Amino acid sequence: MSKLLNSIDSPQDLKNIPVEKLPELAKEIRDMLLDTISKTGGHLSSNLGVVELTLAMHYVFNSPIDKFVWDVGHQSYVHKLLTGRKSRFETLRQYDGLCGFTKREESQHDHWNCGHGGTSISAALAFAKARDLKKENNDVVAVIGDGSLTAGMAFEGLNHTGHIQSDMIVVLNDNEWSISANVGGMSAHLSKIMTGQVMLKIKQEIGQLLLAVPGIGKEISRYAHKIDEAIKGVFIPGRLFEDLGFRYVGPIDGHDVEALIDSFTTVKNLKGPTLMHVITRKGKGYEQAEEKADVWHGAKPFNVSTGEFHKKKANPAYTNVFANALIELAKEDEKVLGITAAMPDGTGISKFGKEFPARTFDVGMAEQHGVAFAGALAIEGFRPVAAIYSTFLQRAYDQVVHDICLMNLDVTFALDRAGIVGEDGATHQGLYDIAYLRTLPNMVVMAPKDENELRHMLKTAIYHKGPAALRYPRGSGLGVPLDEEMKELEIGKGEVIKDGSDIAILAYGHMVDGAMMVSNMFEKEGVSVAVINARFAKPVDKDLIVQYAKSTRCLITIEEHSLKGGFGSAVLEALQEEKVCSVPVKCIGLGDIVLEHGAPGKQRKDLKLDPEGIFDTIRSFYGSVAEIDVSGNGKKWLSRNGKKVVVGNGNNGNLNKSNLTAKQNLND
Repeated sequence: MSKLLNSIDSPQDLKNIPVEKLPELAKEIRDMLLDTISKTGGHLSSNLGVVELTLAMHYVFNSPIDKFVWDVGHQSYVHKLLTGRKSRFETLRQYDGLCGFTKREESQHDHWNCGHGGTSISAALAFAKARDLKKENNDVVAVIGDGSLTAGMAFEGLNHTGHIQSDMIVVLNDNEWSISANVGGMSAHLSKIMTGQVMLKIKQEIGQLLLAVPGIGKEISRYAHKIDEAIKGVFIPGRLFEDLGFRYVGPIDGHDVEALIDSFTTVKNLKGPTLMHVITRKGKGYEQAEEKADVWHGAKPFNVSTGEFHKKKANPAYTNVFANALIELAKEDEKVLGITAAMPDGTGISKFGKEFPARTFDVGMAEQHGVAFAGALAIEGFRPVAAIYSTFLQRAYDQVVHDICLMNLDVTFALDRAGIVGEDGATHQGLYDIAYLRTLPNMVVMAPKDENELRHMLKTAIYHKGPAALRYPRGSGLGVPLDEEMKELEIGKGEVIKDGSDIAILAYGHMVDGAMMVSNMFEKEGVSVAVINARFAKPVDKDLIVQYAKSTRCLITIEEHSLKGGFGSAVLEALQEEKVCSVPVKCIGLGDIVLEHGAPGKQRKDLKLDPEGIFDTIRSFYGSVAEIDVSGNGKKWLSRNGKKVVVGNGNNGNLNKSNLTAKQNLND
């Protein structure tokens, strides 16, 4: 580790480094970012772009007394390095390691947990207002990118901030604009003129002099203000922010650390809200990331010297299968459209867009708008497919209810990243979509067992009359053969993959494959296990559920989703509605927890959602319910009364049917 970076364990240590040494420190930080992220993966280009900005903020302000709120938080790696987490940086995004976003539980320097865009200004305003109410004296800085500024919530925050005029700074990290030498020089010159202490003092004194002129002072002052505003409107691209009640500062070269320090030093003493417009370059300092910032936004492990990603032989990803299927359907039907909310590559819509640019819409980080937009397109006879991550569709819940379901519009929601997503952590886990969608009127909710069924479900959803959602996981599929033609599935009908008479496993989505493994494990124990591919969480296949409730000893539901309101809950509701309430049911999924970041395989193992864990859970449950009392007038499950029922041959504990007293249908 380099000498300069090695000397920093807190923001106070940074202040001991001379300003002229900061460019050298910036290079050391970039080297460490490349070294670490090349091994762990993570958000590379955005963090390379904010090195000088982060250094300047910590150089001028006093964290954690002064509060920094990073929008999204994926660009906070440099902030972590400067705030005492350098020694743990190699654990970034790893199980029990540093989070890839800011996290209050991780450090006193992180004031706001994030992961979704557009929240920083609202949170920063609240921190500023709380400071005022408590009569404290500290600065509050929100850092938001131009991408997040497309979120409606960001404008709501700007509007409120400008209205109540609390002292705070919003840094607009603009990494989409390029600054040529002459434009950059002019921008820096205008910025110095508009923000310099001398100019601000002159403007203030002239205003006071004009107001003092008897009779006409106020009128002259008003016209002088209009002239000043007109000049700003011509030369400075910040009129919108001025109209919202902000003092606009910039544009400022985001890689000139001395200029940034000077600007922050000036604006931190100004009253009211200030927007500081900073121009940065994503991927700064790493040629490959500068040239293709989008590719390097969320980087997989790679070779630093060559820029080549470490490739693992894998089956086609669900996302790619979805994109190809959508293209196939769109070639046959010109009414099929693709919509995404600032995630064209992640959802596969970029691939669709290359084939059908006029039928592809990236609405920006504005899921609410995207969903309402899809609804109106459906009214006009189109077949919009809104490809949005499960976690991000939460942001548009009101629009899904009000603008889609209540009007029963033909909109398809393709929910990528459903289930456990791994290293991105709590804010990105897709663990709630079944619950928040299946409660809505007219909505159909489905999930494919594999990538081949995904194709059929996509066609089913698109041509279903009304709203439909299909969820599918992140990553590679099972590598199953793909049917040549897509077909529409019968809504609400499950599929019996394997019959059985002792246990029936109702598996939802990609958990079907694990259920088959579990069934095979039980076969070795002498227990017959049926596996049903549920396909639909709404409507569930009541006939199939009741059939196996009456023909097996117990039902098991498996899903990679929160148990509260999930697929298992839907099965329990169906049993109650059909008055089949005496069959033992075990629902397997995620409990009432916040699932943090880590490798999905490790997380599934710890949650007992891997085949071995599921087998152990079912084995224990089956052992407690399998014995039947055949005495008396009726056949009932043994009342356990807290007594453990031992099932097995006494030697190895195998669940052998010969050791059960009887095997009867529950409702005979």
